[in-house]
Amino acid sequence: MQRGYKVEIEPTPQQALKIRQSIGICRWLYNQYLADNFEIYDNFGKGLFETAFSYDKYVNHVLKEKYEWIKQCGAKARKQALINAEKAFKNFFEGKADRPKFKKKREQKDKAYFPKNNKGDWTVRRHKIQVPTIGLVKLKEKGYIPTKAKISGGTISYKARRYYVSVTVEITDKKMEKPQGEGIGIDLGIKELAVMSNGVVKPNINKTPKVKKVEKKLKREQRCLSRKYKLKKKKRGEKTATYSANIEKQVVRIQRLYQRLTNIRVDYENKIISEIVKREPRFIVLEDLNVSGMMKNKHLSKAIAAQRFYYFRMKLTIKSKERGIEVRIADRFYPSSKKCSQCGKIKKELKLKDRMYRCECGLKLDRDLNAAINLKNAPEYEIA
Repeated sequence: MQRGYKVEIEPTPQQALKIRQSIGICRWLYNQYLADNFEIYDNFGKGLFETAFSYDKYVNHVLKEKYEWIKQCGAKARKQALINAEKAFKNFFEGKADRPKFKKKREQKDKAYFPKNNKGDWTVRRHKIQVPTIGLVKLKEKGYIPTKAKISGGTISYKARRYYVSVTVEITDKKMEKPQGEGIGIDLGIKELAVMSNGVVKPNINKTPKVKKVEKKLKREQRCLSRKYKLKKKKRGEKTATYSANIEKQVVRIQRLYQRLTNIRVDYENKIISEIVKREPRFIVLEDLNVSGMMKNKHLSKAIAAQRFYYFRMKLTIKSKERGIEVRIADRFYPSSKKCSQCGKIKKELKLKDRMYRCECGLKLDRDLNAAINLKNAPEYEIA
């Protein structure tokens, strides 16, 4: 079994420079591959584009002579960037995805791949990791990655002036007995993040003062960035603002606040999932939510995006499988909210504003708790 680990690292100034150079070169090659292939595609039509292998030859024999700084990045890291670009272009060419966009330096979403070249590469110590071509890099979280881990390769990313290493580790499967506890139904929502069939309610972290304080600061910093752009345009008399050092500093401030918000939400999700899994239920039932359809509601789209339903389901599935817990996915058309958990009658006229479920049989229950009980008893489901 494979397991991924992502940890923040503390490189030296020389190592940080080397990492940024490698990431920058990989980003440039990715964009160059797309630009050249789209030029062929737009001029000559479908079916004419270079593969990553043939384009890598062009990089080694032509572009390296023209741009000597390409040599500052490892050959395998460069090739991996071209493979990623080829995959993105093929998905567009075959109609599986939209036209791929060029990577921007400001967004800082790209990363560099560092393969294992020598025997000592990607060896892990308690507080350090040996990265190919970079050397020993200090880990910020000590002991998180297993010291005897078998790693074939990894990536390093750079975001908001912080560096992260991501590796995939081979782990031996442990035979675990299937839990015999009672099953749990979980209803995910906006008012509360999760309401469970056993009565446990996990509140929405986005309504807490901790998150609202960061969001208020983020709003203020975004206004500040907008003013800087307007001032720059007015001063130079240009249609588009030129990039400056002060604008770059302000962008980093905003990126750090976004990262702070993400860290708060991820930490909260992990604690909830850990608590659920440690109860060792026999099975967990979730609803197959149509998140993309829900996002079309302009009044709720921001709140839905902040809840991170997809990531919650993905993490819960992974952690449950590690402990041998069965994860069931109920059909999205299963009337979990409208169905009475006591008599089974379906209340078709139930509206979203009705927070209490009242039935003719005498049941009076919280709407979300009623849905969670119905999910637990769902007759039809798929195994995740």
